[in-house]
Amino acid sequence: MADTAAPKRILIVSAHPEPRSLTAALAAHAARELRAAGHEVRTSDLYAMKWKAGVDADDFPGLGPERRLDVLADSGAATLAGRLSPDIAAEQEKVRWADAVILQFPMWWFSVPAILKGWIDRVFTFEFAHGPSVPPPYSEGALAGRRALLAVTVGARESAFSDRGVHGPLADVLHPLQHGLFWFTGMAPLEPFAVYGSVDVAEERFAAVREAYGRRLGGLFTEAPVPFRSLTGGDYDHGMRLLPGVEPAGTSGLQLHVRPRP
Repeated sequence: MADTAAPKRILIVSAHPEPRSLTAALAAHAARELRAAGHEVRTSDLYAMKWKAGVDADDFPGLGPERRLDVLADSGAATLAGRLSPDIAAEQEKVRWADAVILQFPMWWFSVPAILKGWIDRVFTFEFAHGPSVPPPYSEGALAGRRALLAVTVGARESAFSDRGVHGPLADVLHPLQHGLFWFTGMAPLEPFAVYGSVDVAEERFAAVREAYGRRLGGLFTEAPVPFRSLTGGDYDHGMRLLPGVEPAGTSGLQLHVRPRP
């Protein structure tokens, strides 16, 4: 059951080419649950939108054909000047509008589908999601105040993504999104919601998955985020390296960048 606290605004971005897929069903379920709780929901179904995944000069109208494309500089200049292509501008408006962003996707080759990566690449432009004119990354960030949830379907069994599993912990696999996208831009990432063994989900199990997802949606604005360390919290040196001895004994790998939970 979704949260019944003060109404919020949620953007759901989903990425699956089959409208009858588990991903699509879960995205629709999330929208229904959140709206039933009184929240306002917008959706971006990337395949239905025929979203263009590749960044190119067409994203920044007005560039002369003789100019060498500098994606970072040109995206920042277009962002500040308000001359991004209309599809990018529309998605940025949704992100600005949202109090929370949910990315709903299947894990393909240990990452997001290309169309979702393209949404990230094109929407999170310089001077919108990061840059000298916005707050510093890994701290308050340009998109601070928003919550973020990854809702992912995984074909493999859960044990394969454990600490000794062949694929490594799911938190490590999703670190580029949780830390490198959400936390970098200031959003507060929650623990991911994952459905393992998702290749064939029987109706009885799907009912249990919907129920579990509903519980997570109910905590979208009350659940404690992953406590990633801040660059301004005194844990890192000027080279962005974690200071010696900051982490609890026995901590290693990417978990070094997560503060101990109470």
